[in-house]
Amino acid sequence: MKTLALLAMTFTLVVGSHSISLAADNSAAIEAELVVYGDTSGGVSAAVQAARMGHRVVLVSPYGHLGGMSSSGLGWTDIGNKAILGGICHEFYHRIYQHYQQESAWNHQPREKFNNVGQGVPALDEKTELASTFEPKIAEQVFDQLIAEAGVTVVDGRLAEQQGAVMSDNRLTAIRLEDGRVLAGRVFVDATYEGDLYAQAGVSFFVGRESNEQYNETGNGITGPLGGNQLPDGIDPYIVPGDASSGLIAGVNPTMGGPVGSGDQRLQAYCYRLVLTDLPRNRVPIEKPADYDEAAYEILFRAIEVGQTSRFFKLDWVPNRKTDSNNASGISFDYIGGNYGDDWNWTTLSYAEREENAAKHRDWQLGLIWTLQHHPRVPESVRRRYLPVGLSKDEFADNNHIPYNLYIREGRRMVSEMVMTENHCRNKLPIDDSIGMGGYTLDSHNIQRFVHNGMVKNEGDIQSRISGPYRISYRAITPRRTECDNLLVPVALSASHIAYGSIRMEPVFMILGQSAGTAASMAIRDDLPVQEVPYTQLRERLLQDDQRLELPNKK
Repeated sequence: MKTLALLAMTFTLVVGSHSISLAADNSAAIEAELVVYGDTSGGVSAAVQAARMGHRVVLVSPYGHLGGMSSSGLGWTDIGNKAILGGICHEFYHRIYQHYQQESAWNHQPREKFNNVGQGVPALDEKTELASTFEPKIAEQVFDQLIAEAGVTVVDGRLAEQQGAVMSDNRLTAIRLEDGRVLAGRVFVDATYEGDLYAQAGVSFFVGRESNEQYNETGNGITGPLGGNQLPDGIDPYIVPGDASSGLIAGVNPTMGGPVGSGDQRLQAYCYRLVLTDLPRNRVPIEKPADYDEAAYEILFRAIEVGQTSRFFKLDWVPNRKTDSNNASGISFDYIGGNYGDDWNWTTLSYAEREENAAKHRDWQLGLIWTLQHHPRVPESVRRRYLPVGLSKDEFADNNHIPYNLYIREGRRMVSEMVMTENHCRNKLPIDDSIGMGGYTLDSHNIQRFVHNGMVKNEGDIQSRISGPYRISYRAITPRRTECDNLLVPVALSASHIAYGSIRMEPVFMILGQSAGTAASMAIRDDLPVQEVPYTQLRERLLQDDQRLELPNKK
């Protein structure tokens, strides 16, 4: 499993289309005007924008592959409203659209059999010339092209787990990587899903769910058992059904842990967005994981016994007869409760521990598919339905066909002078320094399972519609100046749990990344703290570069 595995003794730099290998014992620092840490779509967008504005940019890639979730299986893009897509984000989806206009792009499936597949959503929108569905390997190619054309230097490596952020007072002067190499810069961008750089820089953050009272919200905190993706009624929570003394089955808590609306430190569930196919020539059969534990799937067996026969995972089709397979129901791909414990969560784990935890998520999902395909406790009709699918042979070929990134739906969230909340997403509170827009439903996946009225129920799922797109504040991507005055955070930004549930869409990360790259350029040019970049000038340049800061009818 190569989830986070990297070469320990060398770095590969990509400058334009040229690669240079640098030995780890080369003590000279790599110097740039902007250093972007994180290879997510937001990181790529920030790096490309600053480079296009004439700056020396280094992008540090912890995974060795560019694009984050956009190139790691999330090929069915949640947008909300395509009117918010501008700038580099629009360019990305347009380039993918152009790729699929070529006959050579359709090597597994005729194009005419692909349009309007899945949930009735146009896969290749002829009107806007944007693609909202795509193969991960094509997304990675586009990210690579954008970086190469802009002349960004890419360094494969990870932040040192101790003293990785080199600070002088409240400024980052450099970052130190695991093997000791140092990257110096004038401005930095933390584009990780977890907020790993800003945590080391001493920037304030929150992990978990705030109470509804904290920001005067209605959709935050513990939700109770009324959300979506719920388990069917009748699943007994005890190892011996009806016998509480036998103990709870795997993955079930005795209670919710607090009243509805109260906060906690739990995280919404993660999963891999597996890329599956039923084409024999491109299919890798699912094998039983080496550490397979039948007891881990007891909820699955009991859900089937009380009547569930489908929706165990999604088959959202992307080009060439592949899928973006996501969670689909109360018992599905989400490894609920697998990313936190009583005294730990994903963000507190070391890199080695994250790799171990990611492997557990991987094996849970592969084990679920294998169970549905082969286990005798699964009805034959269900086994027949799921047996044809396997991993796609021509995706993630250097990682056993598993996506590079586990879907970190939420990790740390920065706490700055301005916290985006549900009320901003519902346009109930004004934003006068917009750097982009979001437009997706307020969304959270389930967070825990617990005993409710003698049955197992899920808790934490929220899918609450909003009236339309909303502005996102520049102050939400800038830390407090007293904490760090030359860092921008377009991904793990300042937002409440429920607001982040809408903001955390890949197109929005690209939008905010471009805006961060623009602000970084202005801070470098005028030697300013990022908090003092004049918004009027920032806005003028963002509009010049086709960023959508509000819809035409919203001033």
